[in-house]
Amino acid sequence: METTYDVRVWQIETGSGHRRVSYGARWSVAGERHRKTFQTYALADGFRAELLTATHNGEPFNVSSGLPERREPRASSVGWYDFAVQFTDAQWPHASANHRKNTARTLMIVTTALMNRDPPGVHPRRVRTALSEWAFSTGRRDDAPEDVTVLLGWVRRHTPTMDAWNDPAAVQDVLLVLGTLLDGRRAAASSVKRHRRVLNLLMKYAIDCGVLLVNPLPKGRGSMPKTTTAIDRRCLLNPQQAAALLCWIRDRPRGGRRLHAFFATLYFTGVRPEEAIALRAADLVLPDPASSDQWAEIIVHAAEPEIGRQWTDNGTSHEPRCLKGRAEGETRIVPCHPVLVCVLRESRRDEHLNPSDRLFPGEKGGILAGSVYRRMWDHARREVLPQDVYESLTGRRVYDLRHTCLTAWLKSGIPPAQVAEWGGTSVAMLFATYAHCMSGQDAELRRRLDGAHDVVGPYLAA
Repeated sequence: METTYDVRVWQIETGSGHRRVSYGARWSVAGERHRKTFQTYALADGFRAELLTATHNGEPFNVSSGLPERREPRASSVGWYDFAVQFTDAQWPHASANHRKNTARTLMIVTTALMNRDPPGVHPRRVRTALSEWAFSTGRRDDAPEDVTVLLGWVRRHTPTMDAWNDPAAVQDVLLVLGTLLDGRRAAASSVKRHRRVLNLLMKYAIDCGVLLVNPLPKGRGSMPKTTTAIDRRCLLNPQQAAALLCWIRDRPRGGRRLHAFFATLYFTGVRPEEAIALRAADLVLPDPASSDQWAEIIVHAAEPEIGRQWTDNGTSHEPRCLKGRAEGETRIVPCHPVLVCVLRESRRDEHLNPSDRLFPGEKGGILAGSVYRRMWDHARREVLPQDVYESLTGRRVYDLRHTCLTAWLKSGIPPAQVAEWGGTSVAMLFATYAHCMSGQDAELRRRLDGAHDVVGPYLAA
């Protein structure tokens, strides 16, 4: 392979097309001119910087390709499907179950967008299932049924090489698909951001592997949709609604009291559902029944989010994890209201729980399934709330019980640092999430302002 050190690199050239402005990196190798077009100036400048670095380091350039020999990408010789599978396997050992699931979904969407045509006689849903449930699941791929293996073989043959990412139009097409739902509606900004995060990780991996020279995805302000962590105040329950829902659940003949204790704990302590189902009976520190102080404490030490058995290492639907935002082994203590203490005392007695048993077991003593408590909560809302309220955002998700609790703590005047500690979050995230929910205090705040301006007001009036 012929190489040379006769290299010249010029400034970025700007060109305008019918649809968009393009930016070209220009250089010559052994007198032969080369030009590579990019969608943004940043991409073109990054590629140019790669060329300049190679010349300064004294690296030889390939005469035929015009690229540094040691930096020559292998994009044209690596298929997208094979590389996506390789990326999945590289991420798998160190990724959480939820990240594995999100990665598989993103790669499934990108793969279907890059295919030049659909498999003949196969419903698109089967293709999506084969990709997300088998191809991009390291733990299940080798056990795929024969029909799925045949289908994935067809997909592998009909997806392009990684060189497709050097085409700005192809990149735009993929990003458009990532931002659109199957029915044509715009995808949620949080979903688009999650997809882009996974795709950026893949591009970084491609660069590290020498498959691509630069990340082809657009960067900078405006390239990512805006997202917010603030909750909608309409999802919060008032005390009357919460009481009615909890009482209705308590009176259900099958599992009502057990689920009533679970929902009441979310409402009074603000723990996350995945933290509540991980609690053991020993984590409830009850006061002496003869004591005048009937407040208790709950020691929150783990979370078990429900992801799906194909994504976890233990083969179950729930993944044991440490507390969100905390180191392995850290715990937090949450106060337990006397009303909740009575509920939990009865629940422990009725379920005959040992200290090592789950505080909120499933019907057969195992882990409480998300489908069970979500179905009960929806049934309660439908039966208790008026039709217009049921169809609204009010308490639509079980997680809204946590939002209601933390908002009530803040409105009660509890210092934000303490609320953040009890809720297992940061003060900054607390304000970003619940600042818009602090309503109903306008009159009191105006009275405080009156006191602050007692001196200034008469002075200006004079």
